[in-house]
Formats: sequence, structure tokens, C-alpha cells
Amino acid sequence: MRTLLVTGPGGAGRSTVAAASALAGTRQGQRTLLVTGDPADRFAPGDGGPVVRRLDSGAYFRAELLAFQERAAAALGLLGAAPFAEEELTELPGSDRFALLRALRDAAAGDWDLVVVDLPPVPDAIAVLALPEHLRRYLRRMLPPERQAARALRPMLAQLAGVPMPAEWLYETAARWDAELANVQALVEAPTTSVRLVVEPGPAAADALRTARTGLALHGLALDPVVANRLLPTASPDPWLSGLAAQQQDHLKALGEVQELPHLGRDPRTADDLALLELPAAPPAPAPEWPVEDRRDPDGVLVWRIPLPGAAKPDLGLVRRGDELVLTVGPFRRIVPLPSVLRRCTVSGAGLADGVLSVRFAPDPDLWPRTR
Repeated sequence: MRTLLVTGPGGAGRSTVAAASALAGTRQGQRTLLVTGDPADRFAPGDGGPVVRRLDSGAYFRAELLAFQERAAAALGLLGAAPFAEEELTELPGSDRFALLRALRDAAAGDWDLVVVDLPPVPDAIAVLALPEHLRRYLRRMLPPERQAARALRPMLAQLAGVPMPAEWLYETAARWDAELANVQALVEAPTTSVRLVVEPGPAAADALRTARTGLALHGLALDPVVANRLLPTASPDPWLSGLAAQQQDHLKALGEVQELPHLGRDPRTADDLALLELPAAPPAPAPEWPVEDRRDPDGVLVWRIPLPGAAKPDLGLVRRGDELVLTVGPFRRIVPLPSVLRRCTVSGAGLADGVLSVRFAPDPDLWPRTR
């Protein structure tokens, strides 16, 4: 299954490009799903458009809270909690992110050739894509899976410790959540998944692209060629229009290699309009690799090379915590496990050059195997 994740700055036309990409897949004979929160109904029966699933974060929030309330009814009853009725529930901020994760989970379980996902603007899109990894880490810390092995001993342990042990349903719920998050994480990290970034050439486009490239690389996500949307014709006799087009072309040069889409002179609202903007989903670009270079012979260190295009030194943060590395780049943060060979080393320095962060590790003599 090919998965295309579409994002971009707010107002750049990412929902339109997502719909056009899904239409292109359908017309190529692919079983195509479009996941979007866009309320516009762009496809009419008979258009040959994709299957569309619209996100309803309010309905998702109510269903999840009512289901949790039912599963925890016994515990809530002991606390004297009054149950909520569906009509009195109003979704909380952030529920749209979890609704999107559920939609991705359902898409991964479907029989599709192409899934196109209309993501929120950058950097919210990157935060959503990183959420499964973060949440799984939190679950492992709060409810370590190895503690489940002591189920039979739990009543005895509770008596010895004098404190109640976590209930069985809590472990079961955590295991279910972890499995669902693992499916979404596998979809996001699959080699057949990539991100399509949509920008409208202008003063803010280059900065938005730089931020997106850095955040995506930090999370190991592949980026397709950038889509430059709403390009004005360059040969217009109207001096005002030709002046705007010239400005766009100047900003376009700063974006590097792009796929260009024309401005239609109107909002694309129908399948016929979208057909003029078709961008078939090409084979995904390879995800950035994080190689470890063995330089023990010349320099006595191993170097972990982490590609972070667009990153600036003042925005970088680097902290080691046990067998993990906490990486901060501007508004983005990721906690990654160290490769096994580096866990027996100490961090001896780091440097950023040409968009690559090189972290140097010196073998710890107390942990590193000695050679005779």
C-alpha cells in the first residue's frame, strides 16, 4: 500500500492537492482512500473519485470517552462518579489529533492501493506523525510490559507491599493502545510512505520548507518533491499580473526542485477542476538514514551522523539520558534509542555541518571489550 501524507503551511492549498492526488490515483485504476477533514464535497457520484473518509473529531471524542466510561464503570462507581451522557459531551482540545490517528489505523487495516491523508499544517502535522512513538514510550514507562508477567503474584504482592496493584483491565487497555499505536507507527515509518509538502511561492515559503524538512528528517520521514501551488502565468500582458508572477518566480528559485501546479483563476471545487491539478503519487523517496561511522582507528571515536537539513546551531539541543538521546531542533523534539554499539560509549562532542549533525562517541573502557 502506498501512503501519501500531504501537508504544508496554512492556506497553501494542501487539501486541494490531497484531493487531486487521490483523484489521480483513482483514475490510474488504484483503489484509493482519501482521509480529510475538509468539509468541501469535491466528488459527485459518477466522477470516478476516491473513497472519502471525513474526520469528525467531535464524534470520535464522544465515542471514545463513552467507551472508556463503560469499561471503567466499576472503578468509577466506587469513586461515586456520575456518568456522562453523550449529549453533554463537548470535545477537548487535541482530540482532532487522536481522531486522525484512529483514521490512520483504520486505513492501515484496509485493502487499498493508495491512501492519501490530508494532514494539518506544519508543524502540527509533524507532531501528529510523531505522536505514536511518543505515546508508546509513555505507556512503556508508566506500565512496563514486564510487570504483566507477575499477574499471578499480584494479589500476594499487594498484601506484601500494602498498596493496591494496578488492575487487570488497566494492563489490557495499555496493551490494546500499544498495539493500535504500533500499527499507526508502522504505517508512518513504512518505506512506501512519504510526505508531500505543498507551498505557495512567497516570502514565507522558504522558511516553511526549511522547518518542514528539519522536522521530517528528525523523525526519519521521507519527503517527496515539493509542490509549488497556484503559480501565475508568466506571459500575461497585464503588468500587475506579470509583476506578481515575477515575484513568484523569484521565490520559486529558493525552493529548489519542485513540482509546479498552475493557478486556475478560481477555487478548485469539482473533479474536473482537480483533474487539471493531478499529481500522481510517484515512488516514495528513501527515508533519511542515520549511519554510525567507525572512526576508532584514526580518531578513537564512533560518529553517529543524523541528517537535519535546514537546522541551525542555536536551535539545537542534545542530551543523553541512559540509552537514549534527546534531540531538540527548534520546535521539534525526539527521544531516540541509541544503537547498541553506542550504548557502551560516552558522548565526546557534536558538530553541525552541511545539514548533518555528527555526534561523536568515545568507547567506555569499562564497558568496551578489551583486545589482547
